[in-house]
Amino acid sequence: MTRDEAARPGGLWRTAGGLARACHPGPTVAVTSLVTALAVASGRDAAGCALVAAAVLTGQLSVGWCNDAVDAGKDAAAGRAGKPIVDGTVGAAVVRSAAFVALALCVPLSLASGLLAGSAHLVGVAAAWVYDLGVKATVLSWAPYVVGFGSLPAFVTLGLPGHPWPAWWAVTAAALLGCGAHLANVLPDIPHDLAVGVRGWPQRLGAERTRLLAPLPLLAATWLLVFAPPGDTGVAGWLAVAVSGALVAAGTLLHGRSARAPFAAAIGVAAVGVLVLLANGPALTA
Repeated sequence: MTRDEAARPGGLWRTAGGLARACHPGPTVAVTSLVTALAVASGRDAAGCALVAAAVLTGQLSVGWCNDAVDAGKDAAAGRAGKPIVDGTVGAAVVRSAAFVALALCVPLSLASGLLAGSAHLVGVAAAWVYDLGVKATVLSWAPYVVGFGSLPAFVTLGLPGHPWPAWWAVTAAALLGCGAHLANVLPDIPHDLAVGVRGWPQRLGAERTRLLAPLPLLAATWLLVFAPPGDTGVAGWLAVAVSGALVAAGTLLHGRSARAPFAAAIGVAAVGVLVLLANGPALTA
């Protein structure tokens, strides 16, 4: 769909629907919600939490739209008819423009939390754009996810009074979650990616090895979040470990029925981690 078509009666709603689908709504909503919850856990006030939510949302929108705009040709070649650009719901130029608008909004919204905090978030967003623009097809495809997720605790804590750095285990756990999310997110698309020449780390590993490897960083992240903070682990900590293990097992076993099950499990494990941090909020800072 061109800009002129979007301006026709009914075209605006069609374009809005296409943009909503092209932004990767599941991950966008999940990451925004989880990081906002992390801001609450850290002690950010209401205004600070709102700024975190707005910055993360615009950053995620920009990344999702950039991904679909860049991959439009490959998605069409792979026959991915569920993509809104491929099925003609919205044009690649519109999605590309939306990505740059969202990115432009993300910059001041991030820096509103302070120079250090904002810079940490923008480094993560930049890493995600680098992934979209080509690193996803290299053996280093995992690195932008590790940097992007690992920067989120710093964005949250550096916006607190005194600008404290996050605890090492919080950054490490977030980076591990990013690595696991990358493996789980790419897993269902490996056959399509290989068909169009995308050979990132998971594609080189192959679907079976990726399916077996993806749970490991997720479980390692949970163990860090439960056992690394000071204080007694308690029943709640062991319950978090058990629930995370069950989610990972379910995602692995259900992969044959639902290609997105491993990624849903990864988001579930991240949610468990945020709940652990909600119970341990002050420990998030170094």
